[in-house]
Amino acid sequence: MSVKIAVASLCSAPAGPCLRQLSYGAAVDCYEQHEGWSFVRSRLDGYVGYLPNESLTADARQTTHIVSNLATLAYIDEDLRAPDPLWLPFGAKLQVIDERRHYFETDAGFVPKKHLRPSDRPFSDPATVAQLFFGAPYLWGGNSPMGIDCSGLVQLAYTACGLQCPPDSDLQCRDFGTSLPADTTPNRGDLAFWDGHVAVFVDEAVLLHANAHFMAVTYEPFEQARLRIAAQGGGPVIGIKRPC
Repeated sequence: MSVKIAVASLCSAPAGPCLRQLSYGAAVDCYEQHEGWSFVRSRLDGYVGYLPNESLTADARQTTHIVSNLATLAYIDEDLRAPDPLWLPFGAKLQVIDERRHYFETDAGFVPKKHLRPSDRPFSDPATVAQLFFGAPYLWGGNSPMGIDCSGLVQLAYTACGLQCPPDSDLQCRDFGTSLPADTTPNRGDLAFWDGHVAVFVDEAVLLHANAHFMAVTYEPFEQARLRIAAQGGGPVIGIKRPC
């Protein structure tokens, strides 16, 4: 099955807290359906949880393109004045059916051609992808520009670049990339980890991260973040890693 709405919250129990989010076109394996809820496993990263039945479709589809803008709109016709377009987030997976002058006709509707990218052409710079989300509100478990958390931002950025990135910061710290010696100067795209938090280096001295302190995706000098997080009880930096 696949997600047929813009963003669906994968819940720990029916109507329970959000664990992660899946965007339009995300593929899942469905194991059980009961009283309006489906117990599913995300094919992207193996995350399991519950989705409302109405957020899923069993229609066979093949992904050809992804949304490469922060967000886009899918119209019922190739007309920017068409009513009630469907909002779609970065990373949404679409099947292109036909190509028009300014739009692709997709399984979700007519989408501006400049907002889509072939799914077999990954981005090359995860930090650039993460920077698209500057200012997005912080949301625990979020994976879209409508709301995102630290590990969701990292997973979106690195997955868009063709890397298999785990969904949670503890797994990212344990399983993703190579740990750097303490005296290594960070590169753009390296990751800084705290217990329960992760941030992306945009250069050797500045981070970009989704954080509850500012309740948004923000830039912050690494040294300032290190001192602030320690002062607020978040502990020391536990590692810096270089994804590869």
